[in-house]
Amino acid sequence: MSYIFKKYEFQDEDTAKTRIAALGEHNHTVVELGYLWITEPTYDEEGNEVSEGTKANVYSVDVLWNREEIVTYEEQTVDGITNIVATVTYPYGWNSKEIQYNESWVSINGAHKFLGWKFYE
Repeated sequence: MSYIFKKYEFQDEDTAKTRIAALGEHNHTVVELGYLWITEPTYDEEGNEVSEGTKANVYSVDVLWNREEIVTYEEQTVDGITNIVATVTYPYGWNSKEIQYNESWVSINGAHKFLGWKFYE
């Protein structure tokens, strides 16, 4: 089985949960990361909070899409040469929420990765 790893940011938790629920029964792996820390809180030696920290105002979700459920294949012939063309179609409401790798990330995979899968290479 083949997969496609994508990262998403939704304007709030309710919107993310609505999009996830709309997937219905599926073979995709969805991980809700929530509102990620922009600046993590700090604590002293006794565990008392020194600084509050700041969370993002967007709700993060990672998806390992099952390629078989979102890719269709079609033969296309141009100038007598036939090729198989793959078209990836993500469910409604996901395309516009996809995020791309950002060099400011602490890790090249962001806050989360799926074991054995790299988000960006």
